[in-house]
Amino acid sequence: MADLSGVQGTVDESVTLTGVGVHSGEPATLTIHPADADSGLIFLRTGLPDDRDREIKAVWSEISATALCTVLGDPKGAFVSTVEHLLAALRALGVDNALIEVDGPEVPIMDGSSSAFVEAIDSVGVRLQGRARKVMRVLKPVRVEMGDAFGELRPHAGTRFEASIDYADGAIGHQCFAVDLSAQTFRDEISRARTFGFLKDVEQLWANNFARGSSLENAVVIGDDGVMNPEGTRWSDEFVRHKVLDAIGDLALAGMAIEGCYRSHKGGHRLNFMMMQALFADPTAYEIVDAAPAPAKRDHVSAGSDVGLALAAAALRPVTN
Repeated sequence: MADLSGVQGTVDESVTLTGVGVHSGEPATLTIHPADADSGLIFLRTGLPDDRDREIKAVWSEISATALCTVLGDPKGAFVSTVEHLLAALRALGVDNALIEVDGPEVPIMDGSSSAFVEAIDSVGVRLQGRARKVMRVLKPVRVEMGDAFGELRPHAGTRFEASIDYADGAIGHQCFAVDLSAQTFRDEISRARTFGFLKDVEQLWANNFARGSSLENAVVIGDDGVMNPEGTRWSDEFVRHKVLDAIGDLALAGMAIEGCYRSHKGGHRLNFMMMQALFADPTAYEIVDAAPAPAKRDHVSAGSDVGLALAAAALRPVTN
């Protein structure tokens, strides 16, 4: 579980998902494999031009781009993008160690949320590994700012996320959301929150080779008259909940669970990356400790017994940049 107690975990067996890359529009297959204790989360990029596989560690120092998504690795060589939704699910469900095989440059977008990744992990369960989980405990406030946006990590007993957003568009407006992270709160309150964007931005995105695979099936799209998706939003504040989902995934790149409260205003991938940079730049701001041991005799945890317009609506301007 993601409650900062217990031992490390990995998926009990390999599980595969297929979909499309939200920016390339190309098919993408991803397999989450079990991995040894203390190995961390590692992407295995296959399908490279030279037919040689590359490993890319899921750590903040591997971040190479933050425009519209989080990218790890060498943008001119072996890289993998849009990692945040998968990493959020792995961190929240207590998967500390996994080899994540992906056959192209993008993690499949699925429905634009973490829901499919949660279902995949739940389908195989999480195996505890008998080794204490490492926790990064925040000892003092660390703050970053970018214009009128800010992010701040503060000491807190547990893992908490607080976010606010403020858009002139009335379909979004001002929204706030706060949650104490656990496997259950992630499943119930965060995992189904989808990425979002604006129809008016689609042509510019396409011109810059973004959002080629996005649609009303994998994004909440806002047009001139509001939300275009026939089903509407999953929550009235789905937009800010997705910001929290992204932050969980981006901060998973600390390489371990964080004990602290992360507050952000008008946040996004770049701000989250700046937060990691600032935290690791100050060794007095944190300490790395072993989490408490897991309860005795538990060695396995099951995580849970219009072509034209629609395609154009693919506008994925995160707003998560």
